[in-house]
Amino acid sequence: MNLIVVRAAYDPDAKVWWVEDSAPLNGLNIEAATIDELRDKLPAAVIDLLETKTPGADIAIEVIGHMHTRVKIPVEPALAGLKY
Repeated sequence: MNLIVVRAAYDPDAKVWWVEDSAPLNGLNIEAATIDELRDKLPAAVIDLLETKTPGADIAIEVIGHMHTRVKIPVEPALAGLKY
């Protein structure tokens, strides 16, 4: 295992980033307030899961984050109050 791809998702209700998937490594269950904090927690968590299985390994971790939002398009065409 030379690469772990971590898919991180944002939970707007809990206001945290969490590991949705971490192929091919199972059991990487962490969360943090920001995606940067999540990234910073990853090395220690990976070491905890792999130190007895792959001592001396050099593993790259790629973090892919996703979040979403919604927009409600007004029924009225007048958008004078909206700025981009």
